[in-house]
Amino acid sequence: MARPWAVERAVGSAADLHGRELREPMRRSVSVLEVDRPALVLGSTQALTVANGEALADAGVELVRRRSGGGAVLLVPGETLWVDVSLPRADPLWDDDVAHATHWLGRAWAGALGALGAEGRVHTGGLVRARWSSLVCFAALGPGEVSVGGRKVVGVAQRRTRAGARFQCALHRSWRPGPLLALLHLDGGSAALAAAELAGVADGLDRPFDDVVDALLAQLRP
Repeated sequence: MARPWAVERAVGSAADLHGRELREPMRRSVSVLEVDRPALVLGSTQALTVANGEALADAGVELVRRRSGGGAVLLVPGETLWVDVSLPRADPLWDDDVAHATHWLGRAWAGALGALGAEGRVHTGGLVRARWSSLVCFAALGPGEVSVGGRKVVGVAQRRTRAGARFQCALHRSWRPGPLLALLHLDGGSAALAAAELAGVADGLDRPFDDVVDALLAQLRP
């Protein structure tokens, strides 16, 4: 039986948006989330000390920890598209295997990018790490994430409970690692090396975010 997707939009601080609980009973839903101020979001296992508190304060950037894994992501209003996709365990799309659970969502994102003229490729292998992947989210490539021309464009992290999962997706309008690295505790030499090596690992999609969301929803039709 076809199951519709509930769609919601919300604007707020990254702390409030990341703090939303997974309501039970869960249902298929897509949440398009917009931060009202810049935020550096750390993965669940990252130490707060990786962030440079003085740099954050000077730049007026909020520091937040999410409940899903991975490295740091810089969310900037109007520059980062953040979409949460929730799925109950009873859904036909559900997969108990964490390594395969995001493949269907990656295919939806790839289809959406294709409709916008960007040929996306879904990563279906294991987590691919690099020198900076424990620090920066877009330096790694995980299952279900989507690349264009060999560069990561859509990042996906997941938070799972007994009721289902929330897949947190991020896409940048442009990929510029410098502003993110400036908010981390790195000495000058490491920051310069990271900026040079990270420049080519990811890319953005300079399209109106409403168009991107519409293309994704078209792929998620029941």
